[in-house]
Amino acid sequence: MGKSNKNTRRKFLDKGLKLGFITALSGFGISKLASKLKANTKHHSGSTMELMNTEGDIIQVDTADVAPVEHSTDHDKKYNVREGMPNRKFVMVVDLAKCKNALACQSACNKHHYITGENAWIKVYKMQESKDTAPYWMPVTCQHCDEPACVTVCPVDATFKRRDGLVLIDNERCIGCRFCMAACPYSIRVFNWKEPDQGEIYVNMEAEMSHHGHSPEYAGMPSKVGTVDKCDFCPHAIKNNELPHCVTACPNGVFYFGDKYEDTVTNGEETFRLSKLLEDKAGYRFMDSLGTQPSVYYLPPSDRLVDFEDGLENYMEYESVTKPE
Repeated sequence: MGKSNKNTRRKFLDKGLKLGFITALSGFGISKLASKLKANTKHHSGSTMELMNTEGDIIQVDTADVAPVEHSTDHDKKYNVREGMPNRKFVMVVDLAKCKNALACQSACNKHHYITGENAWIKVYKMQESKDTAPYWMPVTCQHCDEPACVTVCPVDATFKRRDGLVLIDNERCIGCRFCMAACPYSIRVFNWKEPDQGEIYVNMEAEMSHHGHSPEYAGMPSKVGTVDKCDFCPHAIKNNELPHCVTACPNGVFYFGDKYEDTVTNGEETFRLSKLLEDKAGYRFMDSLGTQPSVYYLPPSDRLVDFEDGLENYMEYESVTKPE
């Protein structure tokens, strides 16, 4: 009985190895073999090889009947920006108890995405449920929804959602219809009504674009008149295992970023298990009842770590942070 089992296992492994060998030789075409196997082939190479047919049987085939087939391998050589990173799900957590409207997040975002004027991708709002409740500051970015309405309404596939959760805009495709702006319940998208005044930074931007080539990963480089912009979670940074610029720039550690599948988020100094952080701090999602399933979570402004200061000015001069170093 033991010997029989060993023989059966050996045959299974042998068959499996042959199947693996065939998979490794996927560059060879065998679709025309069925008809040739039934006919007497006049020209033989004198050598044979074993292949598996579509029924799963191992068959002997003359090597002369196996021809190479060319396949494009561009998808293996190039990182596909529209597909994103497999087996990742990027999320952000915003701790409202820490925000004091320093606007360092907005300044860093403007600087690294070459944003000027009033088209900032991060907005910080003064929130107050009623005159009898305490006010607090609330940063709002693109929520990178799992069910994004903006993607559904875009008629030219300019707005798209990647498998790693990021929702991006390809401004080479954008026709400026603004359907996405109307569909977004968070009002975070901005429209370039006129030619963006990116001034001296355009020279630096052109050099970087010539190095990277056009890609939705480098949104705002350049921004284009008649197109839509928004927060992109800095895919050019996270591709290199770096945190988004708003996360690293915040002096109060308001923003946490991480991978939902790994159940971990960090602000660069502190690292937490995402599920426990949301449970312990009563985390929630902005307008979650709409069914958009945002990838941005908020921690309520309880046990506030900083005093609320109304009208706090940006701690850095705007012009100095919008120009690259």
